[in-house]
Amino acid sequence: MKKYVFGVDVGGTTIKMGFFTVEGELLEKWEIPTRRENNSENVLPDIAAAIDNKLAEKGIAKEEVSGVGFGVPGPVTKEGVIQMNANLGWRNKHVAKELGELTGLPCMGGNDVKTAGLGEMWKGGAAEYDNAVFITLGTGVAAAIIVEGKVILGAMGAAGEIGHIKVEMEETVACGCGGVGCAEQYASATGIVKMANKKLAECDTPSVLRDAEVTSKAVFDAYKAGDALATEVVEKFGHYLGYSLAATAAVVDPEAFIVGGGVSKAGDALIEVIQKYYKQYVWPGCREKKFVLAKLGNDAGIYGAASYVL
Repeated sequence: MKKYVFGVDVGGTTIKMGFFTVEGELLEKWEIPTRRENNSENVLPDIAAAIDNKLAEKGIAKEEVSGVGFGVPGPVTKEGVIQMNANLGWRNKHVAKELGELTGLPCMGGNDVKTAGLGEMWKGGAAEYDNAVFITLGTGVAAAIIVEGKVILGAMGAAGEIGHIKVEMEETVACGCGGVGCAEQYASATGIVKMANKKLAECDTPSVLRDAEVTSKAVFDAYKAGDALATEVVEKFGHYLGYSLAATAAVVDPEAFIVGGGVSKAGDALIEVIQKYYKQYVWPGCREKKFVLAKLGNDAGIYGAASYVL
Protein backbone atom coordinates (compact mmCIF):
# COMPACT_ATOMS: atom_id res chain seq x y z
CA MET A 1 0.00 0.00 0.00
CA LYS A 2 1.34 3.41 -0.95
CA LYS A 3 1.81 5.65 2.07
CA TYR A 4 4.13 8.48 1.09
CA VAL A 5 4.98 11.06 -1.58
CA PHE A 6 7.75 13.58 -2.15
CA GLY A 7 7.26 17.18 -3.24
CA VAL A 8 10.23 19.05 -4.75
CA ASP A 9 10.41 22.79 -5.48
CA VAL A 10 13.48 23.68 -7.56
CA GLY A 11 14.69 27.25 -7.11
CA GLY A 12 17.71 29.10 -8.43
CA THR A 13 19.50 29.00 -5.07
CA THR A 14 17.96 26.12 -3.13
CA ILE A 15 15.83 23.07 -3.77
CA LYS A 16 13.03 22.73 -1.22
CA MET A 17 11.96 19.18 -0.48
CA GLY A 18 8.95 17.82 1.38
CA PHE A 19 8.08 14.33 2.57
CA PHE A 20 4.32 13.79 2.85
CA THR A 21 1.79 11.13 3.66
CA VAL A 22 -0.66 10.41 0.85
CA GLU A 23 -3.28 12.19 2.98
CA GLY A 24 -1.30 15.41 2.60
CA GLU A 25 0.38 15.63 6.01
CA LEU A 26 3.82 17.20 5.77
CA LEU A 27 6.12 14.93 7.78
CA GLU A 28 9.40 16.70 7.12
CA LYS A 29 10.87 19.43 4.96
CA TRP A 30 14.44 20.38 4.19
CA GLU A 31 16.58 22.12 1.57
CA ILE A 32 19.60 21.25 -0.54
CA PRO A 33 21.66 23.70 -2.63
CA THR A 34 20.92 24.17 -6.32
CA ARG A 35 24.21 23.36 -8.02
CA ARG A 36 23.92 25.29 -11.27
CA GLU A 37 27.41 24.72 -12.69
CA ASN A 38 27.63 23.01 -16.10
CA ASN A 39 24.00 23.82 -16.95
CA SER A 40 22.77 22.42 -13.64
CA GLU A 41 23.76 18.87 -14.54
CA ASN A 42 23.83 17.90 -10.85
CA VAL A 43 20.34 19.11 -9.93
CA LEU A 44 18.32 16.00 -10.77
CA PRO A 45 20.94 13.54 -9.44
CA ASP A 46 21.10 15.60 -6.22
CA ILE A 47 17.32 15.37 -5.83
CA ALA A 48 17.40 11.61 -6.41
CA ALA A 49 20.19 11.20 -3.86
CA ALA A 50 18.29 13.28 -1.29
CA ILE A 51 15.22 11.08 -1.76
CA ASP A 52 17.25 7.89 -1.40
CA ASN A 53 18.92 9.25 1.73
CA LYS A 54 15.60 10.19 3.31
CA LEU A 55 14.09 6.77 2.64
CA ALA A 56 17.18 5.06 4.09
CA GLU A 57 17.03 7.33 7.14
CA LYS A 58 13.37 6.47 7.73
CA GLY A 59 13.71 2.79 6.85
CA ILE A 60 11.04 3.09 4.15
CA ALA A 61 10.99 1.02 0.96
CA LYS A 62 10.36 2.64 -2.41
CA GLU A 63 7.35 0.38 -2.82
CA GLU A 64 5.63 2.49 -0.17
CA VAL A 65 6.12 5.73 -2.14
CA SER A 66 3.53 6.88 -4.68
CA GLY A 67 5.97 9.10 -6.53
CA VAL A 68 7.78 12.41 -6.77
CA GLY A 69 6.18 15.68 -7.79
CA PHE A 70 8.25 18.68 -8.82
CA GLY A 71 8.02 22.35 -9.66
CA VAL A 72 10.70 24.03 -11.78
CA PRO A 73 11.12 27.56 -13.16
CA GLY A 74 10.04 28.19 -16.74
CA PRO A 75 7.33 26.81 -19.02
CA VAL A 76 6.76 23.06 -18.60
CA THR A 77 4.62 20.90 -20.88
CA LYS A 78 2.08 18.41 -19.58
CA GLU A 79 4.62 15.65 -20.34
CA GLY A 80 7.09 17.24 -17.91
CA VAL A 81 9.42 18.77 -20.48
CA ILE A 82 10.95 22.17 -19.69
CA GLN A 83 11.35 24.13 -22.90
CA MET A 84 13.81 26.72 -21.67
CA ASN A 85 15.15 28.03 -18.38
CA ALA A 86 17.80 30.71 -18.25
CA ASN A 87 18.68 30.26 -14.56
CA LEU A 88 19.24 26.51 -14.78
CA GLY A 89 20.55 26.45 -18.34
CA TRP A 90 18.09 23.73 -19.38
CA ARG A 91 16.71 23.43 -22.91
CA ASN A 92 14.11 20.84 -23.95
CA LYS A 93 14.88 18.79 -20.84
CA HIS A 94 12.52 15.95 -20.02
CA VAL A 95 12.56 16.45 -16.27
CA ALA A 96 9.83 13.91 -15.48
CA LYS A 97 11.47 11.13 -17.48
CA GLU A 98 15.02 11.79 -16.25
CA LEU A 99 14.04 12.15 -12.59
CA GLY A 100 11.92 9.01 -12.86
CA GLU A 101 14.88 7.04 -14.17
CA LEU A 102 17.14 8.38 -11.40
CA THR A 103 14.70 7.67 -8.55
CA GLY A 104 12.94 4.58 -9.83
CA LEU A 105 9.66 6.30 -8.94
CA PRO A 106 6.82 7.87 -10.95
CA CYS A 107 7.59 11.55 -11.44
CA MET A 108 5.44 14.40 -12.68
CA GLY A 109 5.34 18.15 -12.27
CA GLY A 110 5.21 21.56 -13.85
CA ASN A 111 6.13 25.22 -13.67
CA ASP A 112 7.01 26.44 -10.17
CA VAL A 113 4.35 29.16 -9.98
CA LYS A 114 1.62 26.86 -11.26
CA THR A 115 2.83 24.27 -8.77
CA ALA A 116 2.60 26.77 -5.89
CA GLY A 117 -0.91 27.60 -7.10
CA LEU A 118 -1.85 23.93 -6.85
CA GLY A 119 -0.45 23.90 -3.32
CA GLU A 120 -2.60 26.86 -2.31
CA MET A 121 -5.61 25.21 -3.94
CA TRP A 122 -4.97 21.92 -2.11
CA LYS A 123 -4.08 23.11 1.38
CA GLY A 124 -3.92 26.90 1.35
CA GLY A 125 -5.74 30.13 0.54
CA ALA A 126 -7.46 28.80 -2.58
CA ALA A 127 -8.75 25.59 -0.99
CA GLU A 128 -12.41 26.63 -1.15
CA TYR A 129 -12.32 27.72 -4.81
CA ASP A 130 -12.52 25.67 -8.01
CA ASN A 131 -11.79 28.71 -10.18
CA ALA A 132 -9.05 31.04 -9.01
CA VAL A 133 -5.95 32.94 -10.05
CA PHE A 134 -2.90 32.51 -7.84
CA ILE A 135 -0.51 35.45 -8.28
CA THR A 136 3.04 35.49 -7.01
CA LEU A 137 4.68 38.86 -6.49
CA GLY A 138 8.40 38.42 -6.04
CA THR A 139 11.37 39.11 -8.28
CA GLY A 140 8.85 38.82 -11.09
CA VAL A 141 5.09 38.54 -11.52
CA ALA A 142 3.43 35.32 -12.63
CA ALA A 143 0.22 33.41 -12.06
CA ALA A 144 -1.40 30.02 -11.99
CA ILE A 145 -4.78 30.04 -13.71
CA ILE A 146 -7.01 27.46 -12.04
CA VAL A 147 -10.20 26.47 -13.87
CA GLU A 148 -12.51 23.77 -12.50
CA GLY A 149 -9.76 22.65 -10.15
CA LYS A 150 -7.10 22.27 -12.83
CA VAL A 151 -4.17 24.53 -13.67
CA ILE A 152 -4.24 25.75 -17.26
CA LEU A 153 -0.93 25.13 -19.03
CA GLY A 154 -1.44 26.48 -22.54
CA ALA A 155 0.12 25.07 -25.71
CA MET A 156 3.71 25.36 -24.46
CA GLY A 157 3.13 25.57 -20.71
CA ALA A 158 3.32 29.38 -20.66
CA ALA A 159 -0.25 30.24 -19.63
CA GLY A 160 -0.41 32.63 -16.68
CA GLU A 161 2.50 34.91 -17.59
CA ILE A 162 0.49 37.96 -16.54
CA GLY A 163 3.66 39.81 -15.62
CA HIS A 164 4.19 40.33 -19.33
CA ILE A 165 0.88 41.99 -20.06
CA LYS A 166 1.86 45.34 -21.56
CA VAL A 167 0.69 48.10 -19.23
CA GLU A 168 2.90 51.11 -20.02
CA MET A 169 3.05 52.21 -23.65
CA GLU A 170 5.59 54.99 -23.03
CA GLU A 171 8.24 52.77 -21.40
CA THR A 172 11.63 52.63 -23.14
CA VAL A 173 13.58 50.37 -20.74
CA ALA A 174 13.36 46.68 -21.63
CA CYS A 175 11.87 44.05 -19.36
CA GLY A 176 13.85 40.87 -18.70
CA CYS A 177 11.72 39.17 -21.36
CA GLY A 178 12.97 41.61 -24.02
CA GLY A 179 9.69 43.50 -24.29
CA VAL A 180 8.97 46.93 -22.83
CA GLY A 181 6.24 48.20 -20.52
CA CYS A 182 5.46 44.82 -18.92
CA ALA A 183 3.52 44.72 -15.64
CA GLU A 184 6.47 42.94 -14.06
CA GLN A 185 8.56 46.09 -14.47
CA TYR A 186 6.30 47.88 -11.95
CA ALA A 187 4.31 45.33 -9.94
CA SER A 188 7.13 43.04 -8.76
CA ALA A 189 9.38 43.51 -5.72
CA THR A 190 12.15 44.70 -8.01
CA GLY A 191 9.72 46.94 -9.88
CA ILE A 192 8.59 48.63 -6.68
CA VAL A 193 12.21 49.33 -5.72
CA LYS A 194 13.01 50.74 -9.16
CA MET A 195 9.98 53.03 -9.08
CA ALA A 196 10.85 54.23 -5.58
CA ASN A 197 14.48 54.94 -6.44
CA LYS A 198 13.44 56.77 -9.59
CA LYS A 199 11.01 58.91 -7.62
CA LEU A 200 13.60 59.66 -4.94
CA ALA A 201 16.03 60.84 -7.62
CA GLU A 202 13.47 63.01 -9.39
CA CYS A 203 12.10 65.00 -6.47
CA ASP A 204 12.93 66.53 -3.09
CA THR A 205 9.84 65.25 -1.28
CA PRO A 206 10.76 64.30 2.31
CA SER A 207 10.56 60.56 2.85
CA VAL A 208 11.76 57.96 5.32
CA LEU A 209 12.94 56.04 2.27
CA ARG A 210 15.83 58.47 1.96
CA ASP A 211 17.29 57.25 5.24
CA ALA A 212 17.60 53.48 4.66
CA GLU A 213 17.92 50.77 2.04
CA VAL A 214 14.96 50.83 -0.33
CA THR A 215 13.18 47.48 -0.46
CA SER A 216 9.61 46.57 -1.33
CA LYS A 217 8.98 45.98 2.40
CA ALA A 218 10.40 49.40 3.26
CA VAL A 219 8.16 51.03 0.67
CA PHE A 220 5.02 49.34 2.02
CA ASP A 221 5.98 50.06 5.63
CA ALA A 222 6.41 53.73 4.73
CA TYR A 223 3.11 53.66 2.85
CA LYS A 224 1.32 52.27 5.92
CA ALA A 225 2.85 55.09 7.98
CA GLY A 226 1.48 57.73 5.59
CA ASP A 227 4.73 58.61 3.78
CA ALA A 228 3.74 60.74 0.76
CA LEU A 229 6.43 59.52 -1.61
CA ALA A 230 5.86 55.86 -0.72
CA THR A 231 2.14 56.39 -1.20
CA GLU A 232 2.72 57.63 -4.72
CA VAL A 233 4.83 54.57 -5.53
CA VAL A 234 2.34 52.10 -4.05
CA GLU A 235 -0.58 53.73 -5.85
CA LYS A 236 1.32 53.38 -9.12
CA PHE A 237 2.04 49.75 -8.29
CA GLY A 238 -1.67 49.19 -7.61
CA HIS A 239 -2.61 50.86 -10.89
CA TYR A 240 -0.43 48.55 -12.99
CA LEU A 241 -1.26 45.33 -11.14
CA GLY A 242 -4.95 46.15 -10.85
CA TYR A 243 -5.09 46.75 -14.60
CA SER A 244 -3.35 43.42 -15.31
CA LEU A 245 -5.70 41.48 -13.07
CA ALA A 246 -8.73 43.20 -14.57
CA ALA A 247 -7.57 42.03 -17.99
CA THR A 248 -7.03 38.52 -16.64
CA ALA A 249 -10.49 38.42 -15.05
CA ALA A 250 -12.14 39.33 -18.34
CA VAL A 251 -10.67 36.17 -19.86
CA VAL A 252 -10.93 33.56 -17.08
CA ASP A 253 -13.64 34.89 -14.69
CA PRO A 254 -12.21 33.48 -11.41
CA GLU A 255 -13.98 33.28 -8.09
CA ALA A 256 -10.98 34.75 -6.33
CA PHE A 257 -7.43 36.04 -6.66
CA ILE A 258 -4.95 34.47 -4.24
CA VAL A 259 -1.93 36.73 -3.70
CA GLY A 260 1.41 35.22 -2.69
CA GLY A 261 5.13 35.85 -3.04
CA GLY A 262 7.40 38.06 -0.96
CA VAL A 263 5.42 41.26 -1.56
CA SER A 264 2.30 39.60 -0.09
CA LYS A 265 3.83 40.03 3.37
CA ALA A 266 2.54 43.61 3.15
CA GLY A 267 -0.82 42.07 4.07
CA ASP A 268 -4.14 43.86 3.95
CA ALA A 269 -2.60 47.12 2.74
CA LEU A 270 -1.48 45.32 -0.40
CA ILE A 271 -4.89 43.73 -0.98
CA GLU A 272 -6.66 47.07 -0.54
CA VAL A 273 -4.59 48.94 -3.11
CA ILE A 274 -4.87 46.12 -5.66
CA GLN A 275 -8.64 45.92 -5.21
CA LYS A 276 -9.00 49.68 -5.54
CA TYR A 277 -7.53 49.73 -9.04
CA TYR A 278 -8.90 46.36 -10.06
CA LYS A 279 -12.44 47.64 -9.49
CA GLN A 280 -11.62 50.80 -11.39
CA TYR A 281 -10.54 48.94 -14.54
CA VAL A 282 -12.46 45.67 -14.61
CA TRP A 283 -15.67 45.24 -16.59
CA PRO A 284 -18.76 45.19 -14.33
CA GLY A 285 -19.48 41.47 -14.67
CA CYS A 286 -16.22 40.62 -12.88
CA ARG A 287 -16.05 43.45 -10.36
CA GLU A 288 -17.01 41.58 -7.19
CA LYS A 289 -14.18 39.08 -6.90
CA LYS A 290 -12.51 38.03 -3.68
CA PHE A 291 -8.88 38.90 -2.99
CA VAL A 292 -7.18 36.57 -0.50
CA LEU A 293 -3.64 36.34 0.86
CA ALA A 294 -1.86 33.05 0.25
CA LYS A 295 -1.42 30.90 3.35
CA LEU A 296 1.40 28.44 2.69
CA GLY A 297 4.26 30.87 2.12
CA ASN A 298 7.45 29.18 0.92
CA ASP A 299 5.87 25.74 1.42
CA ALA A 300 3.31 26.22 -1.36
CA GLY A 301 5.68 24.74 -3.93
CA ILE A 302 6.33 21.47 -2.12
CA TYR A 303 2.63 21.02 -1.34
CA GLY A 304 1.72 21.65 -4.96
CA ALA A 305 4.45 19.33 -6.19
CA ALA A 306 3.17 16.52 -3.97
CA SER A 307 -0.37 17.12 -5.24
CA TYR A 308 0.70 16.29 -8.82
CA VAL A 309 1.25 12.72 -7.71
CA LEU A 310 -1.78 12.47 -5.45
